[in-house]
Parts: sequence; structure tokens; C-alpha cells
Amino acid sequence: MKTSPSKYGNTLEFGHWIGGEEVWEGKALERRNPSDRSDVVARFPEASKDLLRRAARIAREAFERWSRTPAPVRGVTLLNFATALTREKETIARLLVREVGKTLKEARGDVQEAIDTAVFFASEGRRLYGQTVPSEMVGKELFTFRRPLGVVGMITAGNFPIAVPSWKIIPAVLTGNTVVWKPSDDSPALSLLFVRLFEEAGLPPGVLNVVFGGGGGATGEWLVELMDEGLFNKFAFTGSSAVGRRIGEIAGRNLIRPTLELGGKNPLVVMRDADIELAVEGAWWSAFATGGQRCTSAGNILVDAPIYEEFKRRFLERTEATVVGNPLQAEPVTYGPFMNERFYAGWARHYEWASQDGAKLLLGKGRITAENPYPHFKGDPDAGYFGWPTVWEAAPGMKIFETEVFGPTINLVRVNGIEEAIIAANAHPYGLSSSIYTNHRGWAYLFKNGIKAGMTSINNSTVGAEAHLPFGGIRASGNGARESGIWVIEEYTYWQAVNEEYSGRLQLAQMDTEYAQAKEPTDWSKTLGI
Repeated sequence: MKTSPSKYGNTLEFGHWIGGEEVWEGKALERRNPSDRSDVVARFPEASKDLLRRAARIAREAFERWSRTPAPVRGVTLLNFATALTREKETIARLLVREVGKTLKEARGDVQEAIDTAVFFASEGRRLYGQTVPSEMVGKELFTFRRPLGVVGMITAGNFPIAVPSWKIIPAVLTGNTVVWKPSDDSPALSLLFVRLFEEAGLPPGVLNVVFGGGGGATGEWLVELMDEGLFNKFAFTGSSAVGRRIGEIAGRNLIRPTLELGGKNPLVVMRDADIELAVEGAWWSAFATGGQRCTSAGNILVDAPIYEEFKRRFLERTEATVVGNPLQAEPVTYGPFMNERFYAGWARHYEWASQDGAKLLLGKGRITAENPYPHFKGDPDAGYFGWPTVWEAAPGMKIFETEVFGPTINLVRVNGIEEAIIAANAHPYGLSSSIYTNHRGWAYLFKNGIKAGMTSINNSTVGAEAHLPFGGIRASGNGARESGIWVIEEYTYWQAVNEEYSGRLQLAQMDTEYAQAKEPTDWSKTLGI
């Protein structure tokens, strides 16, 4: 690794990390600070398909050793990793603010989630339980064991550059797998630091390999294609639903079970009996945390008709006070820049098609610039891509209601009663997160049973996750796989059934089993005279 001075710290120059060694190979890329694009954070190479093959083969070699390492010992490595992350938490968080554009508060939370995940799974090394199962034969015992799958191909997004990789990598290596990981090209420096700290914690070389590059038509696509060459036994992906479907197709024809954590259009319902102040705060945070660049960000706020106008007034007041800006120069800000120009361009297009579809713009003027100023902006708006907090009035059936908009945009939708709220909450293709604000236990019950989503909050926001609770969605939000908590272990292991014969002879289940024989039945009604 090489360093040179830059505006907010050093520019880092580094290669891929494969088999415990730095590999300088591939076309040169760079990552700029999204809050101030004059600041070069990192220079790094783009991996070729041949290099990806090499990384997968090195991971295969490492698997032969790592899979035989006792699980409790693997767990100690995770505890060491948690200690390293804790020691470097502030350094990682400040790099995260610079490289990705999050606020310092959110960056610290991102790192803490990885620490919590590592601590949780460190103990799971002593709890990779199988079962002892009774046999129907004498002199025979049955057992089940969890076994690692092999080499995992992995692609993660840049909006949670420490937390989301930890959800995948930590349980994968705990259960004995090895990994070839392509992180987002929005967070290369953070990803290299993640791997280096893991190896400092005792993870053997080759167990976790990081390769850099872009997505479609580049490194990410080539990594996916290696499933067709038999180089991966598992694939894990966080990103768009469209790409997830493509990965699912390739995994399916190779009989690989993928983990797909995809997009969302998450409903937040506010019923007529809700604590409006609490609901406004939760809805505002769900919409604008991380500038709406979360798969769990609220997409539609469905407000019960009797309180709709009051909620709208209060919500617009809260949103108009949102502070936007460069989090390296001003704290606190609610959110910073778009992570890259591509995300900004995708978000900017929604203004046109939302208007064409009949949605009513209540707040928002597109990109914040010196010529299009936002009254609560901190820093130089022309140094990056910053978006106005945007609020629409919309209705089911509109494109803006059904389509994920990855940015600081939210829809207000009027509904009448709990049944209409649930119908509207499900009237889009996704099924990731959801929320309802109500003090009526019956309505809360109807909602959590009627909503089509992998996660539901009651009187809380659509965003936020705890390290020991399953995370994931259904429909266009995922394939039912879950991350975090004990449930993710199913994604990185298979069950092996073992039977041990002690009788010294061949015993055939079902055929040689000495089943109990029923006796002639007694007519108890006659015996009892009833």
C-alpha cells in the first residue's frame, strides 16, 4: 500500500488482497470523496476474469484447511476481529464518512453493527449444533452435522460498507467456508481495511480474498459467471432486484442456493389513533436517513384519512427543517451526498415520471447547487451530488408508488381504515421492510399478519436492524434467504445425516424393523355398560 497527502487525509493506493498478499493487477480505478470530488480517497485496480479465477482457486485451497479447523477455534478469530474493530472504530468511521458520505453518527453505527455481529457469532462457534436422532433399529445410532458449503462468491453494496459485508462474511467463515468478495467500487479502502483487520485477528491467508472493480460488464458480472465454471458453491449478493434475478438464474442452473438481499418500496402506515409526533419523527427518519439510500428506507407513508391533513402539515414542517451537507465539514447534518453520480442520475429522473403520472410535488427541487440553493445546506453544494428532501402526494397504481427510488424521496398516500391501509401497503412488487404506527392492538395484529414483508415494526421506523434478528425480504426484495442471527447459518451450511451401525449385521430400515404389534381391541363400551 502506498499513501500520498490529499484534502481530508491520505490517498491510499493498493491492490487486490488474495491469499494474504497484495496483487497489483488490472486497469487503474479511483474512488473520490462523494462530498468533495476534488479529494481522491483511493486508487486501486480492476480485477480481470483470470484474476477472479485465480482468487477462487486459492480460496479452494484454503477451504481444505479452514473447514477442518474446529469451529470453536474459528469463533475465537471472530472475537479477535471484534476486538480489532472496536479498537479502530473511530478511524474506520471517519474513513467511512470520507469514502461513502455518511454522517459520523451513522458511520459509527455501521461499524458497531459489525462488532455486534462478530461478538454474536464468536459464541456460535461452540453452538453449531447437530442432533442425535433415535434409530428404529437396535444397535444403530443416527446423527446430523452441519457442514460448510465450500467457496462463496460475494458481492456487496456500498451504502453499508462495513455492516452488510459482516452479515455475510462473518457467518460464512465461522461455518468453515472461504470467500471471494467483490465489494462496491464506492468503498474499496474500507473493504481492504476490513480484510486486513480480519487477518490481523488470526484469519488464515486465502480464507477471505477481496477483488476490486465495477459491476455490470466488469468484475461483478465476471464473478457471477464463474458459477458456470464450477468455481463457487454458494453466492451471496446485496443490490438491485434486476441483478438479483440474473444471479438467481445462474445459481439455479448450477444448483447453487443464493442469498439475495434486494430492493424495497417499504410502507409505513400511520393510523388515526397514532401518536402523531412519534409517527412524524419515525417517518422522517425512515425516509431521509442516509439520504434515502437504504433498501429499508420508507417509500410510501400511508396515512389514515381522519389525520391525513394534520400529519401532512407536521411532516412537511419536519422535512423542511432537514439539514443536508458535507458531513466532513458540518455536524450534525441529517444526510450527505449521493454515493455516486449514477445514483444521483437515477434519482433525478423520478421527478419527470412522477409528474407525468399525476403525483403532486409538495417539496423538492432536484439537485442542490449554488444556483438552486437549499436553505439548510452546509458546505459547498457543487462539490458533490446533493438532493433536496422531496415529498410527493401519490396513490396506488402510480409508478412513483410502485418503484424504488434510491434517494431522499417519499410519498404521502391517503388511506381510510386498516383494511385499505394493508391493501395499499402490499400494492407494489417488493416485500422487505414495513411499519405501522398505532396504539390499537387489533390493528397492529391485522397488519403484522396481513403485510407481505420479511420485517415489520410496530411504532418504530422501517430502517434499522439488530445483529441477532433475521434480515431479508420476499417477492422482489429477495428469495427468502435471511441474514443475521442464527438463521443465516442455514445459508452457509448443509445438513449431513450419519448413521452408525453397531449390530454387526445389515439392518434394513422399514423392512427389518421390529414394529410393535397391536392386540385385539377391547369393546370398552360393552365392558363399561355405557
